[in-house]
Amino acid sequence: MKLARIVIVAALAALPAWLSGQSLDPKAFTLFAQPPDVWPTYNGDYSGRRYSSLTQINASNINSLAIAWMYRITGIGPQRGVGEPTIKSTPLMVNGILYFTIPDHVFAINARTGEPIWQYDWDDRGGHLVGQRGVAMYRDWLYFLGPDGWFISLNAKDGKERWRKKIADEKRQYFTTTAALVVKNHIIVGVGGDAMDVRGYLDARDPETGELQWRWWSTPEKMGDSGSDTWPSQDAMDHGGGMTWMPGTYDPELNLIYWGTGNANPVFAGQSRKGANLWTASIVALNPDTGKLVWYFQGSPHDTHDWDNVETPVLFNATINGQPRKLLAQAARCGYFFVLDRTNGKNLVSKGFVGVNWSKGIDEKGQPIPDPKKEPQIDGALVNTPGGGGTNWPPPSYDPDTELFYVNARKGYSIGYVYDTSDKPEGYAGGGGGLWAQSLLEAIDVRTGNIKWSHEYNDLGAGGAPGNAGILTTAGKLLVTGGSGSSLVVYDPADGKILWHFRLPRGVSNGPSTWVLDGQQYLIVGAGDTLYAFTLVNRG
Repeated sequence: MKLARIVIVAALAALPAWLSGQSLDPKAFTLFAQPPDVWPTYNGDYSGRRYSSLTQINASNINSLAIAWMYRITGIGPQRGVGEPTIKSTPLMVNGILYFTIPDHVFAINARTGEPIWQYDWDDRGGHLVGQRGVAMYRDWLYFLGPDGWFISLNAKDGKERWRKKIADEKRQYFTTTAALVVKNHIIVGVGGDAMDVRGYLDARDPETGELQWRWWSTPEKMGDSGSDTWPSQDAMDHGGGMTWMPGTYDPELNLIYWGTGNANPVFAGQSRKGANLWTASIVALNPDTGKLVWYFQGSPHDTHDWDNVETPVLFNATINGQPRKLLAQAARCGYFFVLDRTNGKNLVSKGFVGVNWSKGIDEKGQPIPDPKKEPQIDGALVNTPGGGGTNWPPPSYDPDTELFYVNARKGYSIGYVYDTSDKPEGYAGGGGGLWAQSLLEAIDVRTGNIKWSHEYNDLGAGGAPGNAGILTTAGKLLVTGGSGSSLVVYDPADGKILWHFRLPRGVSNGPSTWVLDGQQYLIVGAGDTLYAFTLVNRG
């Protein structure tokens, strides 16, 4: 592969001027309104709304949408434990270049033509290749996580490595699949890992050197610290979990980052960690300059179902009871839809968007109350939330025009089993048998949590199934996502009417994105090992 790298990099010398200087203007990082000719972060802007103000492609001309180009990953073959390469990253688009990833690989391609520019290959030493969400960019530099805990910086122009820093130990079963988030002069990166009962954490790294600026642990450090009263012992906290394996969001005005944390450990056996187990399965608000916790909201207290609470904490503003509010919404894996005041974490809405009979109700903070009878049992415990949760990592969207929150969801049942009933279980210590029956797209009213409309998929693998499509909404009155039968589907976000669909060889596997180049709007989706660019054509 080294020879191929030399050939590609050598070709850079012949590139036109618009490709020669790759630098991301910090002004591209905004809360709500990114410039039309850039997609600078995993979610497009800091809010996580995945909403674009572009209107060139719209409901009136959607039937003129056609493929502009395709880029297929070749020469890699099946990846360890996961099979053929699958694009789960949302590409960054900066100055006419797309940057995207799969595990162990970073690609730069021409956004106008799909032609390759350079490719970076990482030789991992372990870790899970379940997915890779993408790169982050600061000035002329890219940031990428290998699956084995290495944090790597590349030159955006040619893909050459600047430095690498070890941030997690794969020998302790940590792994790293997230896209980093650039906040001022901090690169925020999270970690994953359940198998060996390790603690989760979130790092801020120096963009120039990769050195650690601060680390926030998702369980308390020692008994007596804040939050330790939700754990029975030091040993339980030390095995606590709370991984941070999906990108968060950021409010520049409040100077707060919002991050989801994963399930507590041991995963399915909770007898050694009685209590709520803070700050696992939570949304946390941190000061990005210090890493200090400002507030938290726990979506799945004492989680025993492997329901990571890492789903995107989406930021938006709306008027509630006549008062303008700064809000945060999350459709959580546990099946609840939450709306919070993002200034202080106060709960405004808690309502199931799928079945949630694992909960006995809502407490005074708006947090679900787990039902002990629904915890995994030796002979199984049936709950009306699917084994993988009511949704998973594929990103949702919020449309400020409809004031609806859109999520690919799953309704169904699962049976939770516990295998290790000892006082100190380890690892997963159990499992969940998924029996889901229906995948669907839901549009949720953010003021009430009520479902305004939904669209049922015809096959179980569509929509909210793990590894499938995220959602994009636009001011052109479009909602874009994956659908049944490996289709790319465009809906009317107001009522769910299908406006357009296009059959692909494999299902949409990432979050769609959109931007403008040379006055032309493009729609980008990943489906399996191929990236597709769509634009309008003149059909005469």
